[in-house]
Amino acid sequence: MMSAARTLVSRLEALQCHFTWDLDLRRSLLLRCRDNLIDIGTDNGNKWLGHIYNLRGFIQYKLGSNEDAQSFFNKATEAFSQIKNTDEGPWLVVNYGNLAWLHHHLGDQAESEAYLSKVDALNKKYPSPSQEELHPEIYAEKAYTLMTFNGDMNLVADYFQRAIEMQPDMVEWNSWHVIALTYVSNYSLEDDIFQKMRIAQEQDPENLYLAAHYLCQRAKRGERVKDEARQLATIVLRSPVGSYSGLKPLLWVYRQRYDEAIDLAEEALTNHPDERYLKRRAALCYQKKLLCSNSPLTKSMIARAVSLHQEVIALYPDSSLMRKIHLAAIYARTSHDGQAKAEQIYQELLKSDLEPAGQQVLFNSYAKYLHFQKQDRKMSIRYHMEAAKIQHQSFFRKDSIKVLEIIRDKGWHRMCGEIRECLANLQEP
Repeated sequence: MMSAARTLVSRLEALQCHFTWDLDLRRSLLLRCRDNLIDIGTDNGNKWLGHIYNLRGFIQYKLGSNEDAQSFFNKATEAFSQIKNTDEGPWLVVNYGNLAWLHHHLGDQAESEAYLSKVDALNKKYPSPSQEELHPEIYAEKAYTLMTFNGDMNLVADYFQRAIEMQPDMVEWNSWHVIALTYVSNYSLEDDIFQKMRIAQEQDPENLYLAAHYLCQRAKRGERVKDEARQLATIVLRSPVGSYSGLKPLLWVYRQRYDEAIDLAEEALTNHPDERYLKRRAALCYQKKLLCSNSPLTKSMIARAVSLHQEVIALYPDSSLMRKIHLAAIYARTSHDGQAKAEQIYQELLKSDLEPAGQQVLFNSYAKYLHFQKQDRKMSIRYHMEAAKIQHQSFFRKDSIKVLEIIRDKGWHRMCGEIRECLANLQEP
């Protein structure tokens, strides 16, 4: 019996599925990914619906809900059947692998064995075009999963590239490959990647998310795209609400025209006043206006920004750290009473039970608040040092280290000795 159990586990561990991929399983990230996946929506035209349900099932399992996990894995099976117009294909390898693992954890070894047999049958019937590589369907789902988890975008782009080389007729893979490349390049595209995006947009004209990304890149290159942006906005506003509708990258086109971005977000909210995703986008537009613009701020605009942020925090209770920090930043830019509210938010967050990555974000943000709003340079430096000490590589850690290095190099601050010691003792995560 023990030998049979070990054999079953070894077969499970050899599967290509969410349970065997090396994913970041921090609870805060799982909750954020779950919220993001919910915001995508379940539009029947979404070619990634099977992958979305697969991922939602895995997240629900990791969050402790086996019943929801099984429901989503079953929905993934149904979605693949509808999208592919057949009940069998290599795209089910990951899905069946997930179900094999889930039934194993539920103690139903017979059902787990049944799904393992289904995976074996699919692998024999639909082998990878190359013996050295995974099947392109598996590469594509692995890439999509890592992309959703904010994983290594170079690896995401590589997986999509491998899938496309073996199966070049999959338009949606090519579209998401070039979107991944924009993340790799930090949104500043080289000419060859820009041309790939142009070709992908021509091949996938109904992909509004890609169209908005392409428009954003053209605007960055100095092209006049205002009329096209308005035309695309009209289409986006008529489309089903969701994070793939194209609204988010379209708002980037207006990144220096804050009032126009706010008008577009408010128009979307007028059409769909109860959609939390639209409230989230609108809140971000107001935040950019209030924190990045030099124009005078009206009481009504501040009130609207505060109200939206409060609503969004309530609508995303499990993934609201950054939104609370943004709300504190808005309060801090207003009246004396607002600064007291900002301090209250920060103190509540500092007392909360955050994972190290969340603490790092908070310490970096609070350090800036102490420096710019409170003029407390000493405590600001201390919080930058605390952020830098946390062994998690992120923008916020790099930012705190950079601040500390600048102060150290100037050499005039009384805490330079402590800063040098802190920086000398840092270890790379």
